[in-house]
Amino acid sequence: MVIEQSTSGVTRRNFLQAVGAGSSAGVLFATMGALGLAPTASAQPRPESWVPPRTGDFTLTGRSARKVVVVGAGPAGLATAYELQKAGYRVTVLEARHRVGGRTLTIRGGDSETDLDGVTQTARFADGVYLNAGAGRIAQWMVTMDYLRELGVPYEVFTNANADAYLYNERSGATPGNPVRYRTAKADVFGYTSELLYQAADQGALDQRLTDQDKDNLRSFLRSWGSLRSDGTYAGGSNRGYSVYPSAWNEHGTPLPGPGTVSEVLASKVGQYFPFEINWEQSMLMFQPKGGMDTTYRYLVRAIGAQNVHLSSPVTAVENTSRGVRVTYTPRGGRPRQLDADFAVVTAPAGLMRRWDTNWGAEVDTALGEFAVGSPAGKIGLQYRSRFWEDDHRIYGGITETDMDLAHVWYPSYGYGERRGLVVGYYNTGANARTYADLAPREREARAVAQGVKIHGEKYRTELESSFSVAWHKVPYIEGAWAYPDTSSAGFRLLQQGVGQVYFAGDWMSEVSAWQHGAFWSARYAVQALHARVMAN
Repeated sequence: MVIEQSTSGVTRRNFLQAVGAGSSAGVLFATMGALGLAPTASAQPRPESWVPPRTGDFTLTGRSARKVVVVGAGPAGLATAYELQKAGYRVTVLEARHRVGGRTLTIRGGDSETDLDGVTQTARFADGVYLNAGAGRIAQWMVTMDYLRELGVPYEVFTNANADAYLYNERSGATPGNPVRYRTAKADVFGYTSELLYQAADQGALDQRLTDQDKDNLRSFLRSWGSLRSDGTYAGGSNRGYSVYPSAWNEHGTPLPGPGTVSEVLASKVGQYFPFEINWEQSMLMFQPKGGMDTTYRYLVRAIGAQNVHLSSPVTAVENTSRGVRVTYTPRGGRPRQLDADFAVVTAPAGLMRRWDTNWGAEVDTALGEFAVGSPAGKIGLQYRSRFWEDDHRIYGGITETDMDLAHVWYPSYGYGERRGLVVGYYNTGANARTYADLAPREREARAVAQGVKIHGEKYRTELESSFSVAWHKVPYIEGAWAYPDTSSAGFRLLQQGVGQVYFAGDWMSEVSAWQHGAFWSARYAVQALHARVMAN
């Protein structure tokens, strides 16, 4: 059919607009192809928004759905399979590990993991107690929340910041048994910062930048923000907290002693933790799926169909062929098998892909090398017979920050008021994570507890029942926590395009590495690129 430029009043642009008005992006793209207007696959414009493919894209154009192999059953892999299957594609997921979720790993009682050193741990957690050993929180703006709602995954608030959690900077003078509350440290840092700015405004230091009215407005703000006295000086206040809180019968409370001098507060270096609250990734409110972070992936498998997700099936080769792709894998207890399909979407860690037999060329392999070394990170879950952090310390959820090799200590955001509970005794990265990873599990526990006693007291040791620890660079088929991409590099752009019939996805293929959000979006763009290509062919 030939559509003339202007005869009968219908132009090609008008025709495409009419098609697009009631169809998905796939149908519009296919129509453009029929008119000779669609760009080649390599020249396709990057989509500005997510437009999910639909089954109707095929039925309206007389095409049949294609077969796709998805390598990896983490967030990117399962989201890829889910979105493609909704559109009618025939999907097979191959996962090397014995469970889905990738680094979204939840450990419950009875779970076992064996690391690359051959060390096996089996969790002895009580019913209802779990450790989110990898991903542990979801910001409210993330696309992850959309999947929770779409799949019907129950979720609850994750307490990311708590005014009554502790700060403990040992290298800056903190001593055992004397941690500072987050609220107290924040009040002092804000107070003295406000006092200094107030004085700068009074002494003419800001005259070149501010009018008299500007300075009045600034002083008013600083008196409020820093809880300053009327003369602009800081002397503490109720926002620092109390040693005995106000109650009744004229009991007005006993203020905490202090504050220290401005030099002492600055030397404590506690102010480094406060930007965390307003970091765009970490700002409250945050959430978690009820029952463990991996709940999301159980729901995804249910939607995809467990029969389409093959566990303990490591891939050893991915090759483009004249008719599509051929993927070689080894099922549990079996011999290597080959699976032919029209396309493959590979979501495995980049370092693993480089060990496979492939024919996608040296340029792609070099690009994968940019993301091949996963950062070390580790966590330990400490189960206690009592929730003493709630009973004795009045800490309900949140995170204690330290400059010790523990880095972060997380209190549970579930199970409030129950008898037992689990504290993440360390969540560390880099050299600290490697230090703990080189220890046996019992030694990791002993080191973490000894450090934690300095903050929480002896109950941190005497109430302990069991532990389980994960060192991500020693987890088989994962071998690292995350890789941060250079999204401006030529290699990154090459991987975004894919090679032959193979596409790539993963959090490291996004602007938001180390988050499920990034993995989900990379999956969406891989799906969109694959589907547009199918419709245009």
